[in-house]
Amino acid sequence: MTAPAMTDAAISDRLDQLAKNANGSAVTLAWILDQLHERAFGFFLLVLALPCCIPFLYGIPQIVSLPLMFVSAQILLGRKTPWLPAGLAARTVSSEGLQSLARRAGPWLHRIEAVSRPRQTGLTRPPVDRLVGLSLVLFSASILVPLPGTNTIPGVAVVLVAMGFLQRDGILVILGMVLGTAWIASLVFAGATLASLIKGWMGL
Repeated sequence: MTAPAMTDAAISDRLDQLAKNANGSAVTLAWILDQLHERAFGFFLLVLALPCCIPFLYGIPQIVSLPLMFVSAQILLGRKTPWLPAGLAARTVSSEGLQSLARRAGPWLHRIEAVSRPRQTGLTRPPVDRLVGLSLVLFSASILVPLPGTNTIPGVAVVLVAMGFLQRDGILVILGMVLGTAWIASLVFAGATLASLIKGWMGL
């Protein structure tokens, strides 16, 4: 029997309720998605991205980054509701980890909720949201980079965009886009600099 649908409560309260509904030692991403009955894209993005915000955390970001990229691609393609193929849907997150995440993220989500409100709402609706989806795909891909701390900044960027979608707040979407784009630009610059140094050392 599935848990009752979460009402349109505060986002932090919805995350807390999701964690409380988690039974057993672990839950699948399919179960999490099944709990989301409205504005599913924004909340699912939020749940997937929050673990990526924790610095030097390994394992969970790698579990959620591919589903995060897959869901972001669906925003780009204009899907109305998120969907995961069986292989990604079967990935699990520990119930204890989900509950810990809700406790740690709750105060920060409260702060964001306190300052956010519907504004510049066109950024959260078609067709502009498809451009945002393209950026989210790139941010999600960068989480896969196997270097220390590389999941944190793009994770925060996705969280800001997700909160923007949920709150219909285009300013939050812009903040997330700027942060994530700056991060991608820094990766490209660092990669180009490293390649140039290597070529110099090799005398190419």
